[in-house]
Amino acid sequence: MSSDRRKGDPHGKSGISDEALRRELEEIVAEYPEKRAGALMCLHRAQRHRGSLSLASQVLVGEVIGSSPAHVRELVSFYTLFLEESPGRYHLQLCRTLSCQLRGARDLKDRIRRRLSIGPGGVTEDGLFQLTEVECLGSCDSAPVIQINDDYFEGLDGDMLDKLLDELSARPPAAGGQG
Repeated sequence: MSSDRRKGDPHGKSGISDEALRRELEEIVAEYPEKRAGALMCLHRAQRHRGSLSLASQVLVGEVIGSSPAHVRELVSFYTLFLEESPGRYHLQLCRTLSCQLRGARDLKDRIRRRLSIGPGGVTEDGLFQLTEVECLGSCDSAPVIQINDDYFEGLDGDMLDKLLDELSARPPAAGGQG
C-alpha cells in the first residue's frame, strides 16, 4: 500500500505510517457492533492524519471496515467534509443554504472572490485559502456562517470577514501542518 505524499513527507501531514494509521482505524471499528458502522469516523481520522483522502487512504479504510473501495468512494463523494485533494491551509466552508443566503452569504462569497481572487473550489496561489460552498452547517439561527477548518464563525458581515481573513493571513504556520 502506498503512502500519501505531501511535500516530501511519505506519511502525510501528521507523519503517521500506514501501519500506525491502520492500527488506529482498527481501534475505531472495534468500538462498533459492525465494522462498516465506523466508516465515517475512520474517514475522518484518516483525513486528519493525511490532510485529504487519496485513493490509497480510501482503499485502506475500505480494507479496515470490510467494504469495497466503491462504497468508501461513495461516502467520500457524498459528504462535503471529506476532501480528495489537500486543501489550502485555511479551508473556508461557506454555507449556501436558504437561511445563510437570506442573511448575506452571497455577499460574503462575492467579498471572498474579490479579496482572494478565488471562487468556490479555488485555492489561492499561495495555498493559504481554499473556498468551498457547503450545504447547511446547522447554524441557521446565527446565519450567515462560515466554517474555517474546524471552527465556526457565525453572524458574519463583510467587515467581520475582512478582519478574520486579516488575522488568518498574519498567523505563522503551525508546526507540522495547517492553521
